[in-house]
Amino acid sequence: MNPSKPFPIPVVPADAAPDPALSHCSAAEPFALMVLGDSMAPEFVEGDIIVIEPEGLATDGSYVLAWLDDEWIFRQLAKDERGWKLQPLNPKYPTARIADLSVVKGVIIQKSKPGRRKAAKRYVD
Repeated sequence: MNPSKPFPIPVVPADAAPDPALSHCSAAEPFALMVLGDSMAPEFVEGDIIVIEPEGLATDGSYVLAWLDDEWIFRQLAKDERGWKLQPLNPKYPTARIADLSVVKGVIIQKSKPGRRKAAKRYVD
């Protein structure tokens, strides 16, 4: 493989059969996803790569990946006098109230721009 050429990343529907190679991964291992859409702009823009820690500590202000209403959602976790909510950074999108933190499946610990190592930003120490 030529290291100067981009590495193709296959995109498959969520309901597709899992790759057998992935069955050896632990559910607790960090993984990376690409941001799609603009719900978390301006902090996260389409194309950013985020690293998710499945067993990360979700606290008020954390960026999280959650399973809500039969879909994955990337939002900022916030707590107020009424309880927990998942809020987008882009005001064009609605905030979702959640009963508890059981919907949170991981905490975003880092973001980077593809091909730009120095553009990385960490969200936890």
